[in-house]
Amino acid sequence: MYGPLNNPFVWLIVTLLDLYSWVVLAAVIMSWLLAFNVVNYHNNIVRSIMRFLDILTEPVFRAVRKVIPTMGGLDLSPIVVFLGIVFLQKLVIWLAFHFLAY
Repeated sequence: MYGPLNNPFVWLIVTLLDLYSWVVLAAVIMSWLLAFNVVNYHNNIVRSIMRFLDILTEPVFRAVRKVIPTMGGLDLSPIVVFLGIVFLQKLVIWLAFHFLAY
C-alpha cells in the first residue's frame, strides 16, 4: 500500500512533530518534579536535563505566553503547544492526502 503517508518528507515532518511533543511532555514532567521537590536542581544531571529541555521548549512557550498569559499561576503554554502540534500533524496528513495522492 503506497500512498502520501509513505512520502519521506511527510513522514519526516510528522515524526519531528511527534518527537517534539515528547520533548514538551518531558519538560512538563521535569517542571512538576522540580516543583514538588522530587528532584533537586542542584544535581548536575537534573540541571543539564532541564537546560536541554529549556533550550528546546522555552522559545515556543515564550511565544505562546505572549498571547495567552498564565492564569493564577497556571501556565497553559505547554497545553497550547501540544494542541498546536496535534493540529499541525493532522494538517500535514490532510495536505498529504489531498495534494500528494497518486
